[in-house]
This record gives sequence, C-alpha cells and structure tokens, in this order.
Amino acid sequence: MLDYCTEKKMKVTQGWQLGNGNAHTLPVSRSRSSARSPRWIIILICLVCVALIGAYVYPPRQYSACYFFSSSVCSPIKDWLPPIARELTDDEIASRVVVKDILSMPLTQPTNPKIAFMFLTPGSLPFEKLWEAFFLGHEGRFSIYVHASREKPVHVSHFFIGRDVKSAKVVWGKISMVEAERRLLANALKDPDNQHFVLLSDSCVPLHNFNYVYNFLMETNISFIDTFWDPGAHGNARYTEHMLPEIEEKDFRKGSQWFSMKRQHALIVMADNLYFTKFKLYCKPGFDGRNCYADEHYLPTLFTVST
Repeated sequence: MLDYCTEKKMKVTQGWQLGNGNAHTLPVSRSRSSARSPRWIIILICLVCVALIGAYVYPPRQYSACYFFSSSVCSPIKDWLPPIARELTDDEIASRVVVKDILSMPLTQPTNPKIAFMFLTPGSLPFEKLWEAFFLGHEGRFSIYVHASREKPVHVSHFFIGRDVKSAKVVWGKISMVEAERRLLANALKDPDNQHFVLLSDSCVPLHNFNYVYNFLMETNISFIDTFWDPGAHGNARYTEHMLPEIEEKDFRKGSQWFSMKRQHALIVMADNLYFTKFKLYCKPGFDGRNCYADEHYLPTLFTVST
C-alpha cells in the first residue's frame, strides 16, 4: 500500500528592535501558486474518489492497470475493496434456516435439568470408581452414556451398568470418531431433561466436586468448543478445495474434539448433514496429499460457518 505524505513548511521571519519595545515583522513574499494549490488538491481528491467508486461498482475482470504499475501497488488496491458476497447454495440456505430455527426456540427449563456425561472409550473405564465417588449422592441430576469401540466394557460401578450405547469401531483420525460423538449425542438427546452434554475420554477425571460442575454448567448459556485458526502445516494446510463452495479456507478451523455444549448446539450438530458429508468425503488421512483429521476440524468449522 502506498503511503503519501505531503509536508508544507511556512517560514515567517520576524525582526525584533530592542530598545523601544516595538516589534516589526519583515514581509514574506507569497507566490500565486501557493494560493491556488488547495483548489488543485481538492480536485485531485475528488477524482481519486470517483475512480475508487467506479472500480467498486464496475469491477474490471482483469486488472489491466497492473501492467502500468507494480504488483505492490495493485494488490493493496484490491484489498481495499470488500469481497463480493457469494450466492449460497440450496443446501446452505436450508442448513441456515434450520440453525436459525433451533437457536430461536424458546428455552424450556425442565423441572429436573441434568448433565449428560458421554464417555468415548475403547473399552473399560480405568477411573470408574473415581467417577462413582463424583456422582454419589447426586442421583437424578446426571445421565451417563458409554461408547466402547473395541470391546464390551466391564463395569465396576452401578452408575455405569446398563449405560452402554450401541457402538461401532472407531479409527483414530477418521470420520468414525465424529460418528461416535454424534451417536453419543443422539442417545443423550432422547432424554429431554438433559440440558448440557459433556464428551469425555477414558482418561478423564473430575477436578472439582459435582455441585461445582453442575452449578457452573447449568448457570451458563455458553457451549465450550475449542476452535482456532491455525495457518501452519497441521492446521489450514489440511484444507482442500474439494470442500468448496460451502466451506472456504478462511472458515476452516481446528480444535480439540472434547467439548461441553448446551442442548441447542447439540441439536445443531445432529441436524447437520451438509458439512458433515463434506468432512466425511474430503477430510481423511492421505486424501489429496494431506492428512486431515475430522475430529479436530469438523465441530470448530461447523460452528464457524453455520452460526
């Protein structure tokens, strides 16, 4: 971007006669051009404004002016102009209508709101007894769901007996991880009393007592989903243009797969088919010369483009 600086210096010479206290200012010559210069500046500014407005209203298909100016001049000029809004596809319009309706639904607080604790594990939970101590005395204020992808877990706590959901094989880095998360959400959403949904692994342990966790999550209207822009090789370098037009690179996000979300946001995840299909087809290890891992990108990107 060019930075033009105009500096005017006016020098006034004054002669001070000592003795009688009278000051005499020596005359300074003025040229006619200095009096006319403001008019030419105003005309020049007007011409530049008209040119910029014309470039915005009638953008050229090719930047022919770049043949006369260096690329360092042309590129910033293009950056000044706001991007032209892309026309949404039919599927995008339908998706946004559904999201808008879900978010605008009146919040109906059940008599006994609960937290759904969803465990994504390959087998048995090594800290089940610790979780039992966490839940003890708070029956009726929580629900438990266990997705075991490799083997049927052996439960040592009565809180976990009968809480296994129908599970499927999960492969690290593939869409099956996201499918397991959605499977847990689907089962937990069947209980209308579940108002907050927490995804946990087999290595997770509680750091606070139950009342602290319950009050904190129930009193907030925020979902906690890790999402950030990562321009490096393990972030946006995983993006592929096969996701266009619905997912642009500027909206591609990364984050940890573990989350806690409110019921409305859980419904948005379950209602989504458009963006989930994009990740199922084009976000996988080795596709298009990239190693894209859906569990690290799907939810952060979904909530970036749809809300």
